[in-house]
Formats: sequence, C-alpha cells, structure tokens
Amino acid sequence: MTLKASELALVPFVSVDNMMRLVHSIGIETFMADLSREIESDFRRWELFDKTPRVGSHSDVGVIELMPTSDGTHYGFKYVNGHPKNMKEGLQTVTAFGVLSDVYTGYPILFSEMTVLTALRTAATSAMATKQLARTESKTMAMIGNGAQSEFQCLAIKAVCGISDIRLYDIDPAATEKCANNLAGLGFTITTCTTPEDAIEGADVITVATADKDMQTILTDNMVGAGVHINAIGGDCPGKTELHRDIVARSSVFVEYPPQTRIEGEIQQMPDDHPVTELWQVITGAEKGRSTSDEVTLFDGVGFAIEDFSALRYVHNQIKDTPFYVDIDLVADPDDPRDLFGMIKRAG
Repeated sequence: MTLKASELALVPFVSVDNMMRLVHSIGIETFMADLSREIESDFRRWELFDKTPRVGSHSDVGVIELMPTSDGTHYGFKYVNGHPKNMKEGLQTVTAFGVLSDVYTGYPILFSEMTVLTALRTAATSAMATKQLARTESKTMAMIGNGAQSEFQCLAIKAVCGISDIRLYDIDPAATEKCANNLAGLGFTITTCTTPEDAIEGADVITVATADKDMQTILTDNMVGAGVHINAIGGDCPGKTELHRDIVARSSVFVEYPPQTRIEGEIQQMPDDHPVTELWQVITGAEKGRSTSDEVTLFDGVGFAIEDFSALRYVHNQIKDTPFYVDIDLVADPDDPRDLFGMIKRAG
C-alpha cells in the first residue's frame, strides 16, 4: 500500500511515559523475552545488515554516539550518551532516542525514546547470549554492579533462561539494597553480598555491569572457576574494562561485531588477533558455542546497532492500534514537493 505524503508527514512518537505503559501492558518479562527472540531472529540474518562501529564523540567526561544500520527495507539509528559522572550529579548515566525509517521513501516511520528501551534490549541481548553459551543446568547468577541495568539483566535472564537464584554485589551497599527491593516479589531467591567473591561463590553465570569509565579489574582470574559463563557488559568504550586480562585469555570469547568490540570491549586489552567468535555464527550453527562443561565462556557485550534496530522494529509493531504513541508533525508536507518555500510563505 502506498501512503500519501500527508500520512507520511505524521510520525508515531513513543515517549518515555508511553514506553513504560507499553511495557506494563505486555509485561516486562514477556517484553524482554519477546525482544530477545526478535534480536536473535535478526542475528540469524546478520549478513543482510549494514555494519559499522558506532560513531563516537569522546570527551573527558563521557561519550555521545550514533549507532546506525539497515537491512535494506528499514533503516534505524540510535543517539546515545554514556557519562558515568552523571550519577553523582543526579542524572542518568545513559540516555537515548532512536529513529526507524522506510528505506524506499527515506521517511521516518517511528521516533522513540530509547533510554528505557536500551535497558530492555541490553538485558534481552545478555539473555540471548546466556541461552546460547551457559551450561544448560545453570541455576544461579551473580549480578556484579547493581545500578540502573541490574534489575533488567536479572529479569531477562530469568525470563529466557529460567535462572532465578540471584546473588547481588555492588561497591555501594545502597545500590544492592535498591536492586534487592526492586526484585522482591518477582520470583527470585536473592542473596545480598558484601564482597564480589561472596557473590560469585556457587554462581553458574556472572553478569558484570559497572559504570566507571576506567580500566577496572572488577573480577580477577582467581575468582572465576571452571564452567562459568560471564556476561561482561559494562566495558563499552575505549579505556573501560571490568575483567583482568588473564580471565579473557583463558575464556572462549564471543562478541557482536569484532571491529567495534576490539575498540570498546574487554578484548581491547588483548592483541589485535586475539581469537573471538561472532555470536551470530553460534546462533546460526556456523560455529560452536560452549564445547565442554568446564569451559569458561565470555560474552564481551558492548551493544551493537542491530540490537537497537530490532528493538525499534519490535516497538513499531507493538504500538499499532494502541494508545501508546502520538503522531507528531515531523516531516514537511508542501502541496507541491518542489515548493517548500511557497509552503513557508503561505504560512506567514
């Protein structure tokens, strides 16, 4: 069906309030499980997508980035920042918005908040990786770093992988208390821990999501036992890591897009030819994931544009015939496409 220019000029806009209402209408665990499947579906057709490392503008206090991609039918991009110092100023570390467009016309078809949606898709991606790489009998996860992303990670991995025994640790006890309170009554067995060593004890999966923009060693090699799966998602820009390089050296490392991860991920500590496997290849069966029960698997997740594309398309499909968006007059609509000036003149 060909849409009229007047119809294309009105773009569905999902505000933060409407995003939250949409999530509640679907259910947060269902939303993230659905989104994880959507991302996995797009990873299966990975080779169709345009791919480029995100375009970053770095400063001494943070980074502002654009993350574009297209599958030939739709084009999407996300604007996102990462400013760890913001938390001390009462501001979000990460904020974002995104646009989905129709490739045939070039017109935008969705404009959406992505601060909430990024948290949801990041957790959904970790859950997808955990399903692919962790031991199938895994029952317990250590959540290291109990900030804004932690509850999403726990809920997504519970929804997708069935893990509900959670051990929490953060350098700030108030963050751990916050996380434990938010997860209370949601089907978890929760243990709050005072050291990362205590949190990791008995864990089958370790998810690390800390915010410091620095080369950290949140986990040291002696802390990680055989058979563990690690989601390292906090190290997502140059000069920021969470794992000691010895952990990376003895792990089987799985990544989204190597040219980006080698700049931003845990493997930035390693030689340029350090071996990695792309996660899409595991999902399609082109490469093996976990080979043995004693193997340490590491998802070096930095976030990639295809995940945001999947999230925007999922939201675009979900809001149809709902009250969870408003149409905004975003695109000029002159009576004669060649007479933009005349439209302005007549409006005076």
